[in-house]
Amino acid sequence: MKYDFTSIMDRKGHDALAVDVVGAPGAAYPAPKEGFDVIPMWIADMNFPVVPTVQQAMIHRANHGAFGYFAPRDAYFSSIIRWQETHNGVTGLKPEHIGYENGVLGGVTTAMNVLCSKGDNVLVHSPTYVGFTGTLTNNGYHIVHSALKLDEQGIWRMDFEDMEKKIVENKIHTAIFCSPHNPTGRVWEKWEIEQAMELYKKHDVFVISDEIWSDIILTGYKHIPTQSISEDAKMRTIAMYAPSKTFNLAGLVGSYHIIYNDWLRHRCEKESSLSHYNTMNVMSMYALLGAYQPEGYEWVEELCQVITGNVDFACQYIAEHFDGVEVCKPEGTYMLFIDCAKWLEKNGKTMDELMKAGWDVGVVWQDGRAFHGQTHIRLNLALPLSRVQEAFRRLDEYVFNA
Repeated sequence: MKYDFTSIMDRKGHDALAVDVVGAPGAAYPAPKEGFDVIPMWIADMNFPVVPTVQQAMIHRANHGAFGYFAPRDAYFSSIIRWQETHNGVTGLKPEHIGYENGVLGGVTTAMNVLCSKGDNVLVHSPTYVGFTGTLTNNGYHIVHSALKLDEQGIWRMDFEDMEKKIVENKIHTAIFCSPHNPTGRVWEKWEIEQAMELYKKHDVFVISDEIWSDIILTGYKHIPTQSISEDAKMRTIAMYAPSKTFNLAGLVGSYHIIYNDWLRHRCEKESSLSHYNTMNVMSMYALLGAYQPEGYEWVEELCQVITGNVDFACQYIAEHFDGVEVCKPEGTYMLFIDCAKWLEKNGKTMDELMKAGWDVGVVWQDGRAFHGQTHIRLNLALPLSRVQEAFRRLDEYVFNA
């Protein structure tokens, strides 16, 4: 491969929550036992160096030496338009449809404040990204869950009958749609999105579509933008994107919305301006410009190949070695959402005991209960394959087959 996805990065002490929080006073993640180093598999960032053009663009700008007030460059908008056209087949996207957001969750909050009154019911699928739970609850909205269900092939599916029932019974007019879905890794097929959007149209439900994972798609699958489904979907959907997940730039903060509906866009722009917080950082802009260079296109293609290989390894290892542990193989993202229900029952263990057993040997995985998976664990596979292999060796020897 042209880019480096094999070197093991020492992130300790380099402003990396993934490792710096482990063992810190009062932290949720205890330090491992002596003899085990930390393998960060909890928070959703990557343990790969960024594509070099990101650093080059930022360093070039930093060398100028002045950082006064600024307006986004035309290249910021044209880079996004070109990226969306190339990756997602989007046509007709114009600069005025694009707006900066201080993170996807900040954009979700803005959209919620436009579309809802405090206390309103909002439809969200479960398992649920923990960020949605915290953001909606903190801002005074009431989450109504519609549970995804596993079909005969073990694939997570939307339950359209349940969705409609919840919408009608709870007088819901706003839904959050996670595409690809976090934490399950589902990449929704076109017919699934079409059916969901027809349901939302029928009951006059606006949609906030979180598509931050849309670039990390495993081999054989394709992301379908929610707004591309129909003209109605285009006009009732607020879509959120970011290079931060794709290129591991979360520490720089920088997301963007795409809103075609003039009324929605104008209201969101007004709402986000009220606190005066939602302003782009110049270095964040240059990080995006560096990421969306030709090298960035190549880097993401290689990244998806690497993640596909890591997922293949992990799922096969689970099937062959971890009796009682089940997983629906993800189609996008770099997260696994494993179900340990049968293993827990068979071995007479609790979730707390299982979580601690992994932490003790340096596998810093994430409790799935925060995502409404009562016997689930979320694992990040965006590490060099050698580290993924070492993590699963430890889980085999010291946890699941101890």
